[in-house]
Amino acid sequence: MKRFEGKVALVTGGAFGMGAATAKLFAAEGAKVAICDLLEDEGPKRVAEIEADGGTAMFCKLDVTKEPEWEAAIAAIVGAYGGLNVLVNNAGISGSGYQDQGDVQAWEDLMRINATGPFLGTKHAAPAIIASGGGAIVNISSISGVVGQGYIHPGYNASKGAVRTMTKQSAVRFAKDGIRVNSVHPGIMPAMRTSGVTADPVHRKKILDAYVPMKRAGEAIEVARAVVFLASDDASYITGVELPVDGGYLAI
Repeated sequence: MKRFEGKVALVTGGAFGMGAATAKLFAAEGAKVAICDLLEDEGPKRVAEIEADGGTAMFCKLDVTKEPEWEAAIAAIVGAYGGLNVLVNNAGISGSGYQDQGDVQAWEDLMRINATGPFLGTKHAAPAIIASGGGAIVNISSISGVVGQGYIHPGYNASKGAVRTMTKQSAVRFAKDGIRVNSVHPGIMPAMRTSGVTADPVHRKKILDAYVPMKRAGEAIEVARAVVFLASDDASYITGVELPVDGGYLAI
């Protein structure tokens, strides 16, 4: 049997990159997948790709910073699929797209999308997961939530650090309810749509050569596999952990 047969998984930022790879892997493992994203053109395309491969998926437009949209998305998913078992808080923006590290609006945007988004997702998804008999929440943090990097906006480090510790609080809080909560910390990955300096090939090579023992960037599917593992029964006694997917970056 596939690991998520009969289960329902919600993936934010599921229309592109790591989110899309994660949504497709959940579907391949038997889950009914809700792709929640602002990208109204790309989201339905991912649904079509999943369905073409024999999976089941739906698209919900979602701005993760808006609480009413979370309420509407959860209601739509539960209404369509009868419950919710997994939440993946993946949606976020890069900290490398800002030139001014003192930009207050950038700080507010990064904290609102990267930290408040997962907070709201957990708030509204947890009751649905509990009502479905328990399950898992996986938050996408970053190596930037563990160490400092002087070339990105401090709001990125701060927001991803918030996700890291919020994950642990949620793990303790929801353990009694049958929800496991863990975080995944990607390292140098394919550039995000919002990336700036970290998308530059010369800069990326310097980072890989200096800080990544494996000397290569990761792939979206490598993050997806970690997420799916932590959400599955294979990780049934794992909660409150942070799992780097970083080629050894944090080992240095």
